[in-house]
Amino acid sequence: MRIAVTGGAGFIGSHLVDSYISAGHEVLVIDNLSTGKAQNLNPKALFSNADIRDAAAVDRAFAQFHPEIVNHHAAQIDIRRSVDDPAFDATVNVVGSIVLLQQAVRHGARGFIFASSGGAIYGETPEPAPETAVKAPISPYGAAKAAVEYYMFVYRRTFGLPAVALRYGNVYGPRQDPKGEAGVVSIFAGALLSGAAPTIFGTGEQVRDYVYVGDVVNANLRAIDYLLAGPPVPRTPGDQAFNIGSGVSTSVNELYRMLAGIVGFAGDPVYGDPRPGELMESRLDISRARTVLGFSPEMSFEQGMRKVVDWLSR
Repeated sequence: MRIAVTGGAGFIGSHLVDSYISAGHEVLVIDNLSTGKAQNLNPKALFSNADIRDAAAVDRAFAQFHPEIVNHHAAQIDIRRSVDDPAFDATVNVVGSIVLLQQAVRHGARGFIFASSGGAIYGETPEPAPETAVKAPISPYGAAKAAVEYYMFVYRRTFGLPAVALRYGNVYGPRQDPKGEAGVVSIFAGALLSGAAPTIFGTGEQVRDYVYVGDVVNANLRAIDYLLAGPPVPRTPGDQAFNIGSGVSTSVNELYRMLAGIVGFAGDPVYGDPRPGELMESRLDISRARTVLGFSPEMSFEQGMRKVVDWLSR
């Protein structure tokens, strides 16, 4: 099968590409390398150095490759940047996604997978949120993810493009940049391994659903099977969505204690002011993904953090 992966030089996207290649698929990576890394590129994949906002460039790449599945992981992922510059965030995350949807239809793709965000799209969730929960994002980043899901619904109902939105929790694992603007596990692990105390913004009692990148890859593989089986026409945008997480929420303070124990760091973290646009509680109900996709997370949080520490210690 021919699969186009946007953001295929990035953290999650590169793991997806490796998995697809191992499964015998032909893969095209579309990435402008603004945040993705050339060393993450699988040498067996075709590569187009292109910006997803450039419709002509995407058109040329799709015309040559003829993707059957488009897996869209390219994004502006920094919530704080989305707050500082919402227009830029929307240009990349909304307009770029529309370009891809349009080109997927134009070139006859059989399905479209979108990396959405369960951690940002629902707003505050004191109880685990199912896919039917009201979407109440408090950051432009979360609003952009919600907007793209509505466009996907339009493209399914109007243009016949089957699509799936995978609403991720906080994804972590090897290849996540410890010096980046997202990915608290890698950021904390990188600081602790260098002997520095990481900064926790706010009280540290913020809770998140942390899901290992290998489990996310598994969800994406199952999403292809779901699309090719002919999913029913959705009645609402939520009918195309699946929460992908561990089903367990962990506080930042607890994460710090676990990670410090793994590394052997005895100091205390530094606490800073809370950051605008960030949630206190993000909890996901993953029962629909279990039932419909057959998804089941396998990596425990401690095991996954040990893999991150091992990777950063190489």
